Amino acid sequence: MFLSHKLFLNNTLIMSQKLTILFDLDGTLIDTAPDLMNAHNYVMKKFGYETKTVSDMRKLVGKGAASLIGRSVWGQAKKEFNQINNQNVKKEMVKDFIDYYGKNIAVESKLIKGIKNFLEWCKKKNISMGVCTNKQEYLAIDLLKKIKIYDYFEYVAGSNTFDYCKPDPRHLTTVIEIMQGNIKKSLMIGDSETDSDAAKNAGIPFILLEDGYTEKKVSEIHHDHLIKNFDNFEEIVNKYLDH
Repeated sequence: MFLSHKLFLNNTLIMSQKLTILFDLDGTLIDTAPDLMNAHNYVMKKFGYETKTVSDMRKLVGKGAASLIGRSVWGQAKKEFNQINNQNVKKEMVKDFIDYYGKNIAVESKLIKGIKNFLEWCKKKNISMGVCTNKQEYLAIDLLKKIKIYDYFEYVAGSNTFDYCKPDPRHLTTVIEIMQGNIKKSLMIGDSETDSDAAKNAGIPFILLEDGYTEKKVSEIHHDHLIKNFDNFEEIVNKYLDH
């Protein structure tokens, strides 16, 4: 009898808690590829490597600056980038990329279709919102402020906020804990396998944006819901509000 009462109280507590939604940044909240391309191409020209298109950039983003540069030049991520003998060149390339990008972070970047209206709707519904990105924290905050959506979020976690980042599920679960949310009342929205893996391992439902910043096909990325953009996305979220 006591156990049943305890379970009832626990379920009531979960029902009464606010819904928490975590967002990826690049390719989810904001189409950042044009500004990332400009920074990338500035570095590539300086060091004598091939430049990339916006379409190319969308396949390279998501695992941080060092990975982006490494995958662009050597075709794979940090493993090959770390094999460069001249450590100073490697550091200089990443530093130049971050410096240039930081100074030109919101020149051509634009909000993903429907996101502003969705954020407003979430605010009215008293939904807690946070950002989990593999962009460095200060860059993420600066971009969110310049594009005028920073105030919607209770917490912004970047690649350097903790000792871990996506796809490590702790990147999500720690933010939920900081925001005093509940994993059972949380959602993750992203555009890549990095986001998906983090959400899956955290036990959080995952909403995938089509045409994301990834080389993988939609069918290769685990997701609970698939959306083109944030138009009419409220219908999906309402199902979780009613739980």
